[in-house]
Amino acid sequence: MTPEHPGTGTHCLVVYVPATHAEQVLRALGDAGAGRAGHYSHTAFVSRGTGRFTPLPGARPTIGEVGTPQEVDEVRIETLYPAADRERVLRAMAGAHPYEVPAFSTFPVHDRGPSFDEQGRLRSRPDPA
Repeated sequence: MTPEHPGTGTHCLVVYVPATHAEQVLRALGDAGAGRAGHYSHTAFVSRGTGRFTPLPGARPTIGEVGTPQEVDEVRIETLYPAADRERVLRAMAGAHPYEVPAFSTFPVHDRGPSFDEQGRLRSRPDPA
């Protein structure tokens, strides 16, 4: 697997974004095809936290000033997307994200296995013990 050929299956994107811009990033990701689960779209998990950074000389920070440490109310967005859509999803994220250099990671996830159908639903409920 190379960046040019991300493989097949499902990947996960985790991105940190100022809380003030979370909705626009979530919308852009969903519109690009991330967060599809069965008959649902725009699915994601969002949690709040504090982002920390210090802009270095040469930076053009959206928030703060060069040389001054910053703490920002941010959210962590996690969403799944088809590996084949990686470039489209990442471009949508970067286009909606306000930071000069967004903090994000992507990684492949295992398929759900034979217990789940192609829509992600459990094929049959186990009998209660």
